[in-house]
Amino acid sequence: MSATLVNPLAPWVATVPKHWQVRRLGSIADVMFSNVDKHTIEGELPIGLCNYTDVYKNDRVTSRIEFMQASGLQREIEKFQVRKGDVLATKDSEDPNDIAVSALIAEELPNVLCGYHLALIRPQPKHLAGEYLAWVQSSKGILAQYEAQAVGVTRFALSQAAFKEAVLPVPPPAEQRRIAGYLDEATGKVDRLVALRRRQMDLLREQRAALIQQAVTRGLNPNATFKDSCLLWLGQIPKHWEVKRLGSIATVKARLGWKGLKAEEYVAEGYIFLATPNIKGDEIDFENVNYITKERYQESPEIMLREGDILVAKDGATLGITALVNQLPAPATVNGSIAVIRPYRECSGGFLAAWFRSHSIQRLIDMMKGGMGVPHLFQSDLRHFPIIIPPEKEQLQIIAFIEKETAKLGGLLSAYTRQLELLTEYRAALIHECVTGQRAVPESFTIINPRN
Repeated sequence: MSATLVNPLAPWVATVPKHWQVRRLGSIADVMFSNVDKHTIEGELPIGLCNYTDVYKNDRVTSRIEFMQASGLQREIEKFQVRKGDVLATKDSEDPNDIAVSALIAEELPNVLCGYHLALIRPQPKHLAGEYLAWVQSSKGILAQYEAQAVGVTRFALSQAAFKEAVLPVPPPAEQRRIAGYLDEATGKVDRLVALRRRQMDLLREQRAALIQQAVTRGLNPNATFKDSCLLWLGQIPKHWEVKRLGSIATVKARLGWKGLKAEEYVAEGYIFLATPNIKGDEIDFENVNYITKERYQESPEIMLREGDILVAKDGATLGITALVNQLPAPATVNGSIAVIRPYRECSGGFLAAWFRSHSIQRLIDMMKGGMGVPHLFQSDLRHFPIIIPPEKEQLQIIAFIEKETAKLGGLLSAYTRQLELLTEYRAALIHECVTGQRAVPESFTIINPRN
């Protein structure tokens, strides 16, 4: 191992097995950046295009993927036609810590080309097996080199040199294939358990949502009499409940006339400034928040948060996600993507938050969202949202019931979430230890069913 290959971003170099090599990627593989775009141009040849998302979402690229249809020149086809054993990697990203995501071309894919925004890495067979390279590229210890080389401000990119200069552990070819086969089998078991746990979590969330829906639209009395709510999407409700507009039982406020903060305007300590990522699982994450100055906080006194407020995301992919402000660790406000709903005395914040989490109101949100491009809920729409109001005593009973029953489900969800975290950590450690030689793969291991 040459001293020039010692890399502070690759501390594992000092501990690789003595019979392994440490090589720069560019010395054992060809690295090409594709310029084939998504256009179909008359006169060009029809092609299938393996795009950024095909690589980002799959660790194996196979014919099961429905490739985009486009066109290309003959010289592009000759240069960027993918081959079995190639590794494709994302070369740009909005997050420098989420770059160089790789996938193996696991089978021959005639007339499928590597698309724009991707690097095509073609191993030299006598030095490097593609199936091993794909696992190396997914090791967090190796990715650290790419993350450090990503440059940009709002979007980050890697140069061809960044790929070529990356330092990799290189065992003998037969050992590479044995490591790859072992990781296929071992991570496959982990992935199947992860998939099972995620399905179980989805079922628990569905059960919780159904419980909330039943409680806030039908009540707890199985012998109650019902009436038509006059809302086609809701149906019948208990006869003694009322239907009102949200604006008649609560204020609906949001930050207006303010485009937001620049990164340098945030402060290390001060007033909590919540954004939609802080609304998680019906709760508010106060651990990972930004802070603003008192002057900025006081600019919008109507959205200085109080206990009992309901926060509703009104923009973007998390549209409609809701959380109740149970307690505030410090004075707090919200950014422009969150509406603050403050109920009057006749309606409990807990009941109103549960109503917003119900299937009924979430379906209504899907129907009412407007705006061009990014989904958006307007304050005027929120004020006109229907809300069904039980008597105050019944609201409190419903809240207590929901809290008790969902706490049981929440305990299981928390346990499963922790299991997923541990499985993810184990999988990452397993990959890194195997591709750097810290975990020996038994010589007796044989590849039975390589994963495609």
